[in-house]
Amino acid sequence: MQPKNATINNLVLKTGRLRHLVPALLTVLGCCGSAVGDPAHARHTQASHGVQVWVTTADRSQRLARAADVVLERATAAPAAIEIDPARRYQTMIGFGAAITDASAWLIRSRMDGAQRAALMQELFGPAPALQISFVRLTIGASDFSPAHYSLDDMPDGERDPALAHFSIAPIRDTVVPVVRDALSLNPNLRVMASPWSAPGWMKSSGALIHGTLLPQFYGTFANYLTKYVDAMQAQGIPIYALTVQNEPHFDTPNYPGMLLEADARAQLIGKYLGPALAQRTTRTRILEWDHNWDRPQEPLQVLGNPLAADYVAGVAWHCYAGNVAAQAQVHLAHPDKDAYLTECSGGEWGSPSDSSLLDMTRELIIDSTRAWARGVLLWNLALDQSAGPHLGGCATCRGLVRIDSRTGVVTRTDDYYVIAHASRFVRPGALRVESNQTESSLDNVAFQNPDGSIVLIAANSATSAKVLSVRCGDHEFRYTMPGESVATFVWSQPDALRYN
Repeated sequence: MQPKNATINNLVLKTGRLRHLVPALLTVLGCCGSAVGDPAHARHTQASHGVQVWVTTADRSQRLARAADVVLERATAAPAAIEIDPARRYQTMIGFGAAITDASAWLIRSRMDGAQRAALMQELFGPAPALQISFVRLTIGASDFSPAHYSLDDMPDGERDPALAHFSIAPIRDTVVPVVRDALSLNPNLRVMASPWSAPGWMKSSGALIHGTLLPQFYGTFANYLTKYVDAMQAQGIPIYALTVQNEPHFDTPNYPGMLLEADARAQLIGKYLGPALAQRTTRTRILEWDHNWDRPQEPLQVLGNPLAADYVAGVAWHCYAGNVAAQAQVHLAHPDKDAYLTECSGGEWGSPSDSSLLDMTRELIIDSTRAWARGVLLWNLALDQSAGPHLGGCATCRGLVRIDSRTGVVTRTDDYYVIAHASRFVRPGALRVESNQTESSLDNVAFQNPDGSIVLIAANSATSAKVLSVRCGDHEFRYTMPGESVATFVWSQPDALRYN
């Protein structure tokens, strides 16, 4: 990730800009889905048609607290603040989660006893009432959150290995691999994506993992390096759902692995080498372009405008550290056949201990990003220790979903945990984002319909005072008073809702 500055300290969560930009784009992009499925498939998950409510407040007095159910009543003629239309369908969700970095895996494997480790993994990846995380990201080689800087084919100075005879996943075999396997055992539908921070140094202009770009004569070799990684992980029982060719390709990292890779180079790498290589495999691994910030939408647009590369690109990966989330909708408007994913955003200790980023992160990453077509949302580290590490270079104040005390193995849940929990626990893989309007600037929302027909509404009240939320869906409605500065998830089975196939 890029280092924080005064602007980034608030994660560039300038939500006001999005509310002016995204609605216009979504109006152009608006799509209506087909009619809801066969009545024979209708299924109600609640015996009485009540609305289940979970609440987290910015002051941390409530943390994913189950509130009293709300009565779902027949709709009246009075207008509602939020109107949900399940017949208007958008993207299909794959899930929410975080990155299992070297640091995260090392802490889970080496600083927790067996009981602690099992309990944490169950809590994060197990079925409800656990978080049910269904999307994770891995690093191919080291990132700043690694105990050492390495690639999967390091060579002595002055030597090269174009045949990749020395390629090995040994550096992660005892840490990342078993953690991901454990996660898959708890959630077999877990989607795993992976991103390299750098090619091996001998493939680069700098001759090192830090700085430099990929030498053109090694485009094919680097593509083979990435496919060998996919094959090696598959052999470990870990299918790779998607790859990017470079993490943050427009950022020259000062003290940890990184690699500049311009749009033309990425297009050649994908179109001539990586795309054809992956296309030969029976198990599909998608290629996601960009994997960097919202502030340069022209970068993925350039690659998607290259006919050689475009056919192999399944979507665009985005980071949150600069620009505006509306860039996701801008690129999707130009290429509606390409998916969007939010693949990195880190919370951090950039303010006082009492500061909460719950609302900003929920609005920007869970609500606004999915309203701008994200099929999956990933935060950065799954777990860090009490010193925001271990790390070697890069961010010294980043935060994980959980904090693991490296001395005792005790777990603390951070604001990031609750941001993800409000979505991952309730929005199931295969859910469709459905139409919902936004009528108040301080009250943001996004709605989904799960494969079983249940409706999920995630709302954030940014006002310091309580807000009465009125919600209508079909012929039914409910009202709920949200506390000031809070996030709430509402789940219900619409009496007239039908399961879709």
